[in-house]
Amino acid sequence: MGQGSIIGYEINEKTCQISFYNDKEMEPQTLEVDSDNFQIPLIIGKLRDTWAYGKEAKRLATLKEGFTVARLLSRSLANEKIEFGDETYDAVWLLSQFIQMSLQSFPKIDGIVFSVPVLTEELAQMLRRIAVRMNIDKRHIFIQDYKESFCNYLFYQPKELWQYDAALFCCDRNEIKAYMLRRLKPGLGGGKTTFVTVDEVANAHMKELALVYPVLNEDKAKEADAMFCKFIQSVFDKRIVSSVFLTGEGFENNWYPKSLRVLCNGRRAFIGNNLYSKGACYTAYRKLYMHIENPVYLSETKLTDQITVNMRVDGQEMWYPLVSWGAHWYESNNQWEVILEEGDDIEFHIESLVQGTVKTEKISLERLPKRAEYSTRLQIETMFQDEKTCKITVRDVGFGDFFLPTDFREEKVIHLGGNDGKFNSLS
Repeated sequence: MGQGSIIGYEINEKTCQISFYNDKEMEPQTLEVDSDNFQIPLIIGKLRDTWAYGKEAKRLATLKEGFTVARLLSRSLANEKIEFGDETYDAVWLLSQFIQMSLQSFPKIDGIVFSVPVLTEELAQMLRRIAVRMNIDKRHIFIQDYKESFCNYLFYQPKELWQYDAALFCCDRNEIKAYMLRRLKPGLGGGKTTFVTVDEVANAHMKELALVYPVLNEDKAKEADAMFCKFIQSVFDKRIVSSVFLTGEGFENNWYPKSLRVLCNGRRAFIGNNLYSKGACYTAYRKLYMHIENPVYLSETKLTDQITVNMRVDGQEMWYPLVSWGAHWYESNNQWEVILEEGDDIEFHIESLVQGTVKTEKISLERLPKRAEYSTRLQIETMFQDEKTCKITVRDVGFGDFFLPTDFREEKVIHLGGNDGKFNSLS
């Protein structure tokens, strides 16, 4: 598995799942736990001096042997301490231990994207800290929610699957949720980039679903199928839908033959339970290898402003994004080292999707010692103070043995417009 160094890691309260980028296939592959089973139970355990995770830890819990801990995500976020005998463990440490053990097949990880059901800043910071402790470059650690994973999965499928709206139905054993991926207003950002979003359009608690498991009750299955049919028709009302994706353990029992015919009528339908980890893996690939991402997923919590600087990257001149629209502000603190060609200042463009404006800001280089072209190396750093305030710092970091670093340092605070609840104006 030497090629598995780009990782998509789906994690929720019950399970985790790992997809890795396979260079030969040129697409993600999902780690199998058993044949055709990708879910690793989110449980860690210890028997005498040996740690176990996943299936082995679940077996210890069933046999009531040793010490096992489940619900690691919520316990870690609550900073719980867990006692066993004379030992006390931090839940975060246990979660970190679980993640490291589950990734032991991948000795070197170039980039990782965690995919979670609902993203909060606290959850993102916690997962990032765990990945940094595993010696993964902090610039290559990202956290996204399931909706964004769905988007990134679709971006790598044939275009006709999301030419119009694309539907995602998620089903556990008592609820079905429907999401719809749609394109935002064409022409945003100068029209060079496609922007999409995902809306939760409906959900239904269906007590009939609970009776479909674990043994299929045929009468209840028919009732659930009829209800799901009505639900689909209300979701698809007046929409043109190119494709449909079904995911979640609720779709494992084949209780919905009538609904399936409705879903497949004039559109393609897919079922599978590794969509989120594969989508996260595609995101990791994009983040590592694409300088400018297109299409871009936006939501109410994403930046709708972009800060670019004119740079030559891999021999190509471009307005390179220091801060990208579609990123979270708390994931946008970064550093770059650049070699200065010439000029008395560095010009930044701030482009707002909501306001439809492009502003220019400059940092003066007048105090910088005068040197020949291509012999000044600068560090550019972005540091967000909050979701609308970004501080850009430029420092002289010297040029090898030829020029030592000087005390040159200039800062510029840039105020972004944000989306101010006007996200829907992009529709």
